[in-house]
Amino acid sequence: MSERGVTESIVEEAALAWLEAMGWQAAHGPEIAPDMPVAERGDYGEVVLARRLRDALARLNPALPAEALDDAFRRLTRLEGAELVGCNRALHRLLVDGVTVEYRLPVGQAGDADGAIRGAQVRVIDFDDPANNDCLAVNQFTVAENKHTRRPDVVLFVNGLPLAVVELKNAADENATIWSAFQQRQTYKAEVPALFATNTVRVVSDGVEARAGTLSAGREWFKPWRTISGDTVADTHSPDLQSRGSDRPWPSRRPPAARSSFTRPPTARSGTTHGWIGSRSGCPGTR
Repeated sequence: MSERGVTESIVEEAALAWLEAMGWQAAHGPEIAPDMPVAERGDYGEVVLARRLRDALARLNPALPAEALDDAFRRLTRLEGAELVGCNRALHRLLVDGVTVEYRLPVGQAGDADGAIRGAQVRVIDFDDPANNDCLAVNQFTVAENKHTRRPDVVLFVNGLPLAVVELKNAADENATIWSAFQQRQTYKAEVPALFATNTVRVVSDGVEARAGTLSAGREWFKPWRTISGDTVADTHSPDLQSRGSDRPWPSRRPPAARSSFTRPPTARSGTTHGWIGSRSGCPGTR
């Protein structure tokens, strides 16, 4: 294996270790790939971890019948929108507002011989209690779409939905910068768009420097993020990739204003990506 390969692998393993220390589960993509004994999906074209999503919907909405949860699952996995950004906005509304569903009550339950129709909002993420969400970090998660096969370094799943994608580069290789990682991520977005339909944040890093931006953000909007408190910029002498989880133990973190926009760009005045960009995931270390 090349020095570059070894170094990138070390950065990748370090990222998973930091996430595990903050309360995330971690899995190696090849071990949960299709046809493996513990496969999490049926084929490489699937980007949502269906069982985890179904389990989360049932856990967060215990009073709703299976038909309502099935409807919510379909809407989350078949997003409306002619283009990627449109699908992403549709997903944002479902995460923030819940999935609107209708279902029929059992005959006689509402005093209606035919069964009454009821409406409900299906919760997808518990923004108030991070421990109630299923947070999984997967490295080397292979995705195949439109005759392209890509393998992002780390994908972060919240309740089975891929909400964040991380691309890592070797800090020792002067030609492999965070901006070459950014360009590679742009290629991925064009070639395997299904992976990014549910995306809330993209991260590029060499293990020392890191930048974060939203789905449609250009390079100029990929900025350093603040620490978990959101009050001060992370120490420039500590690895950017680690800084988000270093100053407050989880699960005490409860992201404020959790239903804010996923797609709002960073403020130009501060020059940094504020805490809200990642806090919307409802998982540990993502304020």
